[in-house]
Amino acid sequence: MTGYLLETLRSKFPEEVLETHSFRGDDTVLLKKEALLKTAAFLKDELGFDFLMDLTAVDYLPREPRFELVCHFYSSKHNYRLRLKCPVQETEASVASLTPLWSAANWFEREAYDMYGINFTGHPDLRRILMYEGFEGHPLRKDYPLKKRQPRIPHRD
Repeated sequence: MTGYLLETLRSKFPEEVLETHSFRGDDTVLLKKEALLKTAAFLKDELGFDFLMDLTAVDYLPREPRFELVCHFYSSKHNYRLRLKCPVQETEASVASLTPLWSAANWFEREAYDMYGINFTGHPDLRRILMYEGFEGHPLRKDYPLKKRQPRIPHRD
């Protein structure tokens, strides 16, 4: 299915797919971020990818675009995995939410927002999930100051 899947995505989304490659059985599609939601919907509705395994981000500072959103999908019907990656500019760090397709995207996207500062448009409850609400900055960004002092959390009884 490897060749078929990558070719299907290239032909279905010729303007949106930037690159495809397969290495040791891992198929990866580099995609414009604007096409993430419609491509993910196609994967789910037409190709049987029923499980969003993971969604995260990577900070490639000083490279531009700085961030890359990484999504891992699985088809239980075909026993097949696929990785979608989307470059995200620091100045336009916003991507369409996948929560309308997979409820599991909710906490994955909240984590990417909390750790990297990437916004997900259409997310039902985009707020911090790991750090407390008063936390300043996004700690997995490569330019996050290691010795930064944070405001204290008020003591709760």
